[in-house]
Amino acid sequence: MPTVLRVGSFRFHFYSDEGSEPPHIHVRTPDGECKFWLEPIALASVSSLKPADVRSIERLVFEHHALLLSAYHESRRNR
Repeated sequence: MPTVLRVGSFRFHFYSDEGSEPPHIHVRTPDGECKFWLEPIALASVSSLKPADVRSIERLVFEHHALLLSAYHESRRNR
């Protein structure tokens, strides 16, 4: 699961075996994990995270959208 970006305690990454899901990013923290769709940006799932953390992660997904989307497509080309 390649790490694309680290911001504070947030680790943005992909899983290599997710089949044909739309573009998305997983974000792991010490407290839990969430997943955001990238086109359009939307929360896909959340586990054990505080709402404030999810909002912070969402802001980072918007801020780094181009990087995350590019890394997602690159990871799919290299499978």
